[in-house]
Amino acid sequence: MSGPANGEFLVQFRVKGRRRVNQANTKETNIDTKAGADEKLSATSFLGMPGIFNGLAEQNVIRAKENIEKVKVASGAVNDALREAYSANAKGTADYAAKLIEFSSANTSSAFDFLSHLLGLKSPSEILQLSAAQGCKNFEATTAQSRELWQLTRKIATETADPLKKSFASALQQAA
Repeated sequence: MSGPANGEFLVQFRVKGRRRVNQANTKETNIDTKAGADEKLSATSFLGMPGIFNGLAEQNVIRAKENIEKVKVASGAVNDALREAYSANAKGTADYAAKLIEFSSANTSSAFDFLSHLLGLKSPSEILQLSAAQGCKNFEATTAQSRELWQLTRKIATETADPLKKSFASALQQAA
């Protein structure tokens, strides 16, 4: 067998018919001078391959830079959404704390009113009647306060989650 000068190897692709070239029908050999007329040969110098790989590498670098820019934009949008969500959560937490202080004040005033009325009573029946009325009043107040706190909690959760949902939906649309 005689090969190319300078010990170069050639990569030959033998393609029969219209089949695609893949690993199953390619092989690396020295020049085959006995190839039939029905076979089409495509020979590329092995030393010429780095030029092809350089082109592919350049394309991959360009794609990587584009993807990095996309990630920067997306991360900036996510950071903005997190900042907005944190702000909404902080405001909601302050509102919740203010509501708890308001309820504590109302409950403390109610307890002092009950005690002041209780001290002015003389008969046990009046004491029992006032205690029962105070119990009903406390139960109604606690129920209303719990309902109000639950609604405030749902509002805070919604306001906190909305910026995140919008940001992630936008990011998914841009990725698609």
